[in-house]
Parts: sequence; structure tokens; C-alpha cells
Amino acid sequence: MKLLQYINRVLYVKSVLVILLMCYFLMPINLQAQKVSGSSFASRLTSVISSKPKTVEALDSIFSDIKRDTIKLNRLAQKAKVYSYPEGESFALNALGVFYRNNSFYEKAIEAHQKANALAVEVDNFELNVINLNNIGVAYRRLDLVKPALDFHTKALDIARSIDNPSRIIKYNIAVSQNSIGNIYLVLEQYELAIRQFQKSLIIEKESGNQLGMAINYQNIGFAYEAQGELDNALRNYNLSLDYNNKIDSELGRVICYNSIGKIYIKQKQFSEARVIIEDALEKALIIGDQFYIASSYINLGWVQKHLRLFDLSEINLKKGLTVAKTFGLKSSIVEAQKQLSYLYEQTNQPSLALTAFREAIDLEKTITNDRNLRYVNDVIIQYENEAKNNQIKALADENELVKSRLERNKKLFWYSILALVIIGAILVALYRNRQLKQEKQILTLEQDMLRSQMNPHFIFNSLNSIKLYIINNEKENAVYYLNKFSKLIRKILVASTEKEISLADELDTMKLYMNIENIRFSNEIYFDINIEDDINTARIKVPSMILQPFLENALWHGLSSKKEGQKKILLNVYQTNEDFVSISIEDNGVGRQRSAKIKNDKLLKRKSVGISLTKARLANFSKDYTSDYNIRIKDLYDTNQNAVGTKVVVDIPINSTVLKTT
Repeated sequence: MKLLQYINRVLYVKSVLVILLMCYFLMPINLQAQKVSGSSFASRLTSVISSKPKTVEALDSIFSDIKRDTIKLNRLAQKAKVYSYPEGESFALNALGVFYRNNSFYEKAIEAHQKANALAVEVDNFELNVINLNNIGVAYRRLDLVKPALDFHTKALDIARSIDNPSRIIKYNIAVSQNSIGNIYLVLEQYELAIRQFQKSLIIEKESGNQLGMAINYQNIGFAYEAQGELDNALRNYNLSLDYNNKIDSELGRVICYNSIGKIYIKQKQFSEARVIIEDALEKALIIGDQFYIASSYINLGWVQKHLRLFDLSEINLKKGLTVAKTFGLKSSIVEAQKQLSYLYEQTNQPSLALTAFREAIDLEKTITNDRNLRYVNDVIIQYENEAKNNQIKALADENELVKSRLERNKKLFWYSILALVIIGAILVALYRNRQLKQEKQILTLEQDMLRSQMNPHFIFNSLNSIKLYIINNEKENAVYYLNKFSKLIRKILVASTEKEISLADELDTMKLYMNIENIRFSNEIYFDINIEDDINTARIKVPSMILQPFLENALWHGLSSKKEGQKKILLNVYQTNEDFVSISIEDNGVGRQRSAKIKNDKLLKRKSVGISLTKARLANFSKDYTSDYNIRIKDLYDTNQNAVGTKVVVDIPINSTVLKTT
């Protein structure tokens, strides 16, 4: 432990020294650059202060070679301030902010961009305004602060889209904003929607020939595919991104792509190839000095070394990554480092250290993507999906204001304006009603899909065939018994389909009937039992009808149907650990999800299951009337030898309604 503490201390001191040395040596480097082109810069500065160009494109063409020279950028900012040239000062401050961000000084970057933006607003320079808003958003995203990042990106998109004839700079920043909203979709795990946003951004970048923008979007599309488990598609897009980064000779782009490709190799169990490319990424990241990617490279290197059973090296590199992440406040990197350390300690039989690291990762992860942040982000995204309609309404409102001002001087036109207002009001009411009808249609479609999934023809036909077999075998008592059960089940399903919600007691009765019928096909060898805590009144708790049926169906046909020997059982427990929820667990002792998936893949005929996705959608709709959201957790069960012994599903259903009850 003392050795590890010493290593951590050394790593921390080293990180601080890197920052100090960077700041210390920055001035001599910039001074040397000044000596090379000092006179040229001085003449350009004098010319710009005299002519005071207003556009970003003009300023960029003059000063593109000094964007990493903080001495010259500060001189430009100071000179512009003295001679009352806010556009020049804003341009210089924005470039300084980008420099600070690329060197992981995020707070200084935000401060510089905010000063630059205030100047842009002061002189109504839309280009500088949009650029600075997007850059502030990028800095906040680097700090994993989702809400302010999205605020600034969407504000930039608002301003950019309000311009009638956008310049090349404005079009580029629309692509930047769309790319950022795509990243927010990634946070929400809406990967198809994220890919759509990145592709929109990619179209703009291709039209303008911006190879850097194309590299960024291909990288993000690859990440979305990777998150969905489509590793080949992810690798293809990462390689496309790398090609464009090589064309523009971007070392930072190579670092990003090398890390992404290395992670794919790890997931494909190509550990040696992964180690080589990640080591290259780390070497380049250390030269560049971007602490965000230095942390990522150390963490990825430790990850692959763990798979190569180089445990000591793995721990050292994971701790290096963790130290850098903590030093610069990189929350997502801290979470990833702690998780990988937890897996390493688990693999090296250090359970207490593994548990501590995992708990710290989970606690910090909750602060990054809590439910409130995700709900906020989702609301903003929906707002911008309807942006075209909002712009139309705004245009009509502006036109109406213009008409009003004219009508003050002309009585006849006044009546025309009244008529226009009535028409606009009718349009707004019609739009509002149309939106309500669409929402009602969505809910109705969901319920119809639910009913179709519950009244599965295969289930009905198989059940009737099983009862018919009893009749053929002259087992009259069994035939009558199960026919009564089947008729009760069908009646309950038909009654429940007309109601939005039923009592938990009725739901459990229906599930007993369902299991009785399904058990016929298993020769009644499945043991099914329901246990309810004594203090839970199931008659007063409301749930969506037939909400548990898909989970029982999965337990039967994916867990138990492939089990060849031993007792087959399903246990349903109703309990409460939180005053906001009632928890329902469904536990089977089947073959487990991994083997079930393999069996399913080996089958020639595959049937797409929509029961669980429909259930989630129905629970989401049901939870809107309650103070808390639903939650579904799936846990794989293993014995002491790490052999799969079943699956456990826990459904947390909210019980505290947002509607006040009258006495």
C-alpha cells in the first residue's frame, strides 16, 4: 500500500510539473516565433487596426498562422481593445480560448470565450457570436457538464438558423451544433437518432470540403455503432476518420482514432494489435499535451494489459490515467479508470479494492447522467425536432407585428389585421390539437401493439392443441380444468385491454392463469410460486395490464425451454425497499442469457421479440403520472464456479402519483 501511495504521489507531482513547465516554456517558444515573423506580424497588426475588417473569414486569413502563439494573440487583443476594435479583440480571445481548451485549461477557456462572446453581442457580429457559443459548449462537454453544454450549442444553432443567407462560417457552425446534439443523443443511448444527426452534419461538411469536420463525424458515427455492438461498422467508420486525419496531418485526430480502434481490437480479443496502437496513441498524446486524451490513452493501455495478464503494468497505467483525470476534473475518464481498476482487482483476487473502486465509479457516474439531466436534455432535443414549425410561427408573429404598426395609421387595414390574427389563432389551435391527436394516436398504437403481443396466435393455438390432446386421450378432468383456466385468462386479457391500468392483485391472478396454461406444454414440470411481503396491499397498487407477461415468457422460452435436466422453477417476489416504488422480481433457474442467445443464433428460424421493448414503452407512458420513473434491472445468476444458473429480472414500478387525491 505504501508503494502505491508513493506512486500516486509521484504521478500527481508529475502532472502538476507538466502544467507548470507548459506555462513556463510557452513564452520562450512564442518569443522565438515572434523573432521569425515579428516584422510581418507587426505590419499586419497595424493594417488590421487601420482597416478593421468585420468578418471572421477576413481575420482568419490574416492571422491563421498565430492561433497557437499566445503572445501574439494577447497583443492583438490588447491592441484591438485600445483602438476600440471589438471584432478583432473577440477573434483573439476566441483563439486563446481554443488554445486553453486544447491544453486542458477548461475554466480559462470558458472565461476567454465568454469575454469574446460579450464583445460579439455588443457589435451584433453573428459569426463571432455563434462560434463562441459553440466553443463554450465544447469546453463544458469536455468537463462532462451536459446541461450547460447543450444550452450553449442549442443557442448557437438558434442564432445560426435565424440568418437568411448564412456565410460559410455560419454553415460550418450549424454542422458543429448538430454534431454536438448528436453527442447528446449518445448520452441518452438513442444511437439511431445520434447517427442521423451526425449524418446531417456530415452532409454540410462534405459540401464545404471540410476534412476535419468529416473526420469528427465519422469518428462519432463509429462510436454510435460501437455502443450498439456493431464492431465491424464501428471499425470501418473509425478508419475513415483516420484517413481524413492523415490527410490534414492532425496528430490529435490520430490519437483519438488510435484509441477508438484499439478499443475495438480489445473487444475483438486482438489484444496484441490493440496494445501496439494504443501505445502509439499514448506517445502522441504526451507530445501534444492534451490531458483528456492522455488520461484516455493510459486507461486504454491499462485495460489491454489486464487482458494480457500484465497486471502490475495494468495497475500502474490505470492509476496514471486516474491521476490525470482527477487533476483536470475529467469525470467520465475517472469513472472509466475506476471501473477498469475494479475489474483488475477482481481478476487479481482483491475483492475489497475492487468493491471500493466500483462504488466510487458508480457514485460519480450518477452525478454525470442522472435522471433529471437526461429528462432536461430530452426535452430540449424534442424542442429542436419541431424547430421548423416554431420558425414558421415566429415568422408569422413577426409579420403580424409589422401589420399592427401599419394599422395604427390606417383604419381600413386594422380590420384586415384582426382577420389575420383570427386566422393565426385558428392555425395555432389546429396545430395544438393536431399535436394532441398525434400523441393520442401514439398511445393507442402502443396499446394495440400490446394487445397483439399478449394475444399471440402461437400461444392460443398451442394452448388449444394441448387441451385438445387431453380430450383425445380421454383425460376429461384435465381438459375441463385447463379449458376453464384458458377461458378465464382470455376473458381477463380482453377486459384488461380496455383499461389503462389494473390492480397488482388482478395482474398477479392473470399471471397465475398464464403460467398454468403455459405449463401444459412443459408437462407441468415447472414450479411457479408467487411471494408477497405481508405489508404490501396489492389491491391498492396500480400497474399497466399484462406488464409482467413478457418477462415470464422470456423466462419460460429463453431460460427453461433449453434446460435438459434438473428442476425447472420460476419465482415471482413482490417487495418494497423504497417508498417510491414497489419491486417485482422474476427469477428462473434456466440456462442464462448467454447460452440462450447462442441457442437462438443457432436456430434457422428466428422470431423477433418485441415484448420487452413494448413493455418499456408502456411503463414509460405509465410513469408520466407518477413522481418517479420506472426501472428495469436484469442480472445474470452464477454459481460458485461461475456457471450460469439462471436470470433475475427486477421491475421497479412507481406508486406515488403526481395527481393530488381529494378526500
